[in-house]
Parts: sequence; structure tokens; C-alpha cells
Amino acid sequence: MSWSQLLSTNRFKVERGIVSPKMTSQDGIDVLRTPFHVDYDRVVFSGAFRRLGRKTQVHPFAKHDHTHNRLTHSVEVASVGRSLGNRVGVQLEQGGLLPDPFTPSDIGTVVQVACLAHDMGNPPFGHTGEDALRAWFRDPNHSHFLANLSNPEHDDICTYEGNAHSLRLLATLEMYAERGGMRLTSASLGTLLKYPWTSSHPTARTRGKFNIYQTELPLMQTVAEDLGLAKLGDNHWARHPLSYLMEAADDICYALLDLEDAVELDLLDINEFETVLHTLIPVEKTWRITNQKERCAALRGMAIGQAIEVVADTFIRHQSALVAGEFAAKDLLAVCDDNLQETLENAKDLARRKIFNHHSKLATEVASFGCIGLILDLLVPAVHAKVTHQSLSNKDALCLQLIDTPIEPHDTPYQAYMKVLDFVGGMTDNRAATLARELSGMGMMSV
Repeated sequence: MSWSQLLSTNRFKVERGIVSPKMTSQDGIDVLRTPFHVDYDRVVFSGAFRRLGRKTQVHPFAKHDHTHNRLTHSVEVASVGRSLGNRVGVQLEQGGLLPDPFTPSDIGTVVQVACLAHDMGNPPFGHTGEDALRAWFRDPNHSHFLANLSNPEHDDICTYEGNAHSLRLLATLEMYAERGGMRLTSASLGTLLKYPWTSSHPTARTRGKFNIYQTELPLMQTVAEDLGLAKLGDNHWARHPLSYLMEAADDICYALLDLEDAVELDLLDINEFETVLHTLIPVEKTWRITNQKERCAALRGMAIGQAIEVVADTFIRHQSALVAGEFAAKDLLAVCDDNLQETLENAKDLARRKIFNHHSKLATEVASFGCIGLILDLLVPAVHAKVTHQSLSNKDALCLQLIDTPIEPHDTPYQAYMKVLDFVGGMTDNRAATLARELSGMGMMSV
């Protein structure tokens, strides 16, 4: 792999399953609006990005206005990612490794785009929503709905994956629907891929994560070739080096900002927050700040700033292995200095003990299985009847009208079930809860 390829500004369209280059008048390097700025704008103005404002980050249906949701989390991750990318870009330029005509800010923008998009595919109720979608399709009582699927198709339908759905939104569903999606640059799409393999790959089974559904595989094969990603196996590639910066930005933000939310919600004491951070920053710098909210913000800001320096410098130390596709560690944080590793691990441990197991969160997570299950109980049988050309009951016909993208007579079962996953996975927390209540009949009861 080489930086000249890894920063490819090529875009691709998909017409009747055929992937081909899509060049526009905006392509090429323009200091006022580079191709990567175009990518940024397309993500920000998409419907899927706006919906993140009503999706859970950690605290479902939090009533506090300052609590993070997926939208604010994504914006903050993108800010950290941009800073990481800019810092790395400067060091690449100083080392003579940044090819013309790219600038350090191009590196920052590519990482920023991937960070903005990294959670777009999360379903309602976050990771619990993923578990609920998987559990329904893996239930032996529902196996007859999947009888005609190929093994890769079966793996896709039974393994709703937020990372893969983020890519699906960018590459298929939004903007040019079924014709290449947003048609982002290869560099931005490559940087988004934390898990560049399909659901049927052995790595997906061992790690439980993947980034590529069968629906996006032809496009991603072309993008991987365009970027020069090292091929590690059948439909399995080495990660784009900049994806490690996106991942680090996400880890830093959710480790530190989730704790700040917990202090705001009185789930944690500020002293616990300070104790976690003392190995990374001198917390005595904030002792004169008496306002708890301002003190938390100051601590968090200093910690993030220090983390950015450490991660960027670590990236440069390992850039040769990253570009060669030979980086052996699971992520960049695993090879950062001990102070940063200890701080983030202690933050995550504290969150597991004091936040993730809080009763208010657990109760909503349990309820999300019933909520999503009720919706699928109605939609999937109707869709199955439609694609297997059975006679539809009035109830089935009504259920089919709920789905945003119509189920067509020529759709295969796989294509139809992907539309169901698109519909349910794309709902906000409030929309899923409201629809389940309405479908149960509870919405018809007088208040």
C-alpha cells in the first residue's frame, strides 16, 4: 500500500450491479472545497446522520438536555479524529511521506468524515438493538423464513451489524439509492472500515464484527483495489491506516465523555472522575474551579488533548507497518504509552460498574427486545408471504405498507429482508418505541 493510493479521490457508481468510476466536475484538488470536503457535506446533510440525534449513546431516553446522543457523540468523535488526522498529516509531510497535491488537512478531513459516519448504522437502542435484531432471526422458531437463503445471505440477515449498516447507508441507501449511495471517495470509504471482511468470513465469527454485507461487496472489492489495500484472504483486506485513527477517536470519546455524562446525571461523583484521569493529567490544575460542570469539562478537555498527542505520535512510529498492512496489534491504543492505556481502561471499567449496569439502563435494554421483536413479528411474515408469492391477508398487506422501501414482487427473500433491516435499523429510539406501542394496540387506548 502507498499513501498516493490510500488517499484516492475516485468515486464509483453502481448501475444494475456493475461498478464503474464516477467522476464529476468537483473531483480533483481544490483548496476551497476538496473532494473530501464534498464527502463531509454529503454525510452531514443526509437523513441518516440527522436521525442520530434521536438514537441512544449510553443512556436511553435520557431526559437531561446535556446527555450525549449518537449525533453529539459522532460530532465530538469527528472533532477528535480531525485533530488526530491533522497532527499525523503534519508529521507525514515533515517526513516527506505525504504525496502531492495533498495537505495535512486532507488527512484530517478524511478521518473526520469516517468519524461522522461511523455510527450511522446503529439501530434503535444501540448495541442492545443489534442483539435484539440478531436474536429474532436466530430464533429456531423463525428458521423457516430463512430456508431459501444462501449461507452468506443467511449470515448477513442473522447478524445485524451497525458497522456494516453504516457502510450500507453510505454506499447503497442514501442519495443515489441502489446506484452507489453517496458515492464518497475511496479514501473516506476505506477509512470507515474497521472490519474489512464479510459476515461469512471466519474472522467475523471469531470477533463477532464485520463491515461488508453481500449487497456492498462488489463496490467494496473495487474500492479495495483502488486503494491498494493488501488482500489477506477471500473478501478480507488489511485495514486502511487511517481507520486506526477513527477507531482511536471513538475509543477516547466514549471512554471519557460517558463518564462526564454520568457525573451530570449524578451516577458518578466528580472525585471518581478525577481519580480515573490522574494518571494522564495533573488534575490539581483544575482544583481552583469550584463549579462541578466546568471542572469536568476542563478535565475532559485536557485529557483528550493529551490523548491526541500520544495517539498521533504512536501512529507515526508504526506508520510503516500500518501502510504495509502488517500492523499486528488489535488497535493503536494497545501500543500507546501505559498512562493513556491505564486511564482509558480504568474509565471503561468504571463505566461498566457504575453506568452500564444501572437499573434505569438495564430496564430499557430488556424492554427493547420486546419492542423490536413485536415489530419483526408483524413485518417478517408479511414480507415472507409477499416474496414467496402466497396470498396476502389484509393484515399482511397493511404491514407491508409500513416499510419505507416497498417490497417488490421480483425481490428475493434476501433483498426483502435487508429492506426490513434497513427500516427497523433506521428508526430512532422514539420511533421504534412508538411504533411498537401502536402495533400492540396500546396506542389506541384513551389516555
